[in-house]
Amino acid sequence: MRLRSENAAWLEPWEATSPGTGHGQQGTVATFGEYVRALSAQARAGTTLPFAVELDGALVGQLTVASITYGSLCSASIGYWIGREAAGRGVIPTGVAMAVDYCFFVLGLHRMEVNIRPENGPSLRVVEKLGLRDEGLRERFLHIQGAWRDHRTFAITSEEVPGGLLARWQATRDAI
Repeated sequence: MRLRSENAAWLEPWEATSPGTGHGQQGTVATFGEYVRALSAQARAGTTLPFAVELDGALVGQLTVASITYGSLCSASIGYWIGREAAGRGVIPTGVAMAVDYCFFVLGLHRMEVNIRPENGPSLRVVEKLGLRDEGLRERFLHIQGAWRDHRTFAITSEEVPGGLLARWQATRDAI
């Protein structure tokens, strides 16, 4: 909670809100405690994998594999946040690559996607570094800051990284 509080202004432009259930209700942001409780329930149901992101033994962010679906889809989506002090150091691309590999090689999923607001330059850089495919714009995709916001969708399938996304990311980093 301290990390989230210290980074409130940094994270607020990207925070999901609830559109409300009645006519004319304004969007609201869940408290961090409510968010954690919801993630825990979804994890117990097997539809979400919440991960803490650490750097040098300190909590610096969070990554969530959500909407885990099996059957003919075998897919999930990834969302993440990181504190401002740790941003830009390759932590989140590494975490996303590790999560994708876990989903492909352990869970047996086929497709992973990341949805990002077009204005979120740092998050766009994450998927660019990892080489995820840009699949285009989803108009009014997610409720953020009290309104429905457009998102760009980026995806990768297991066939695209037979040796794993982490190995590809590490090779890319080493080449720089």
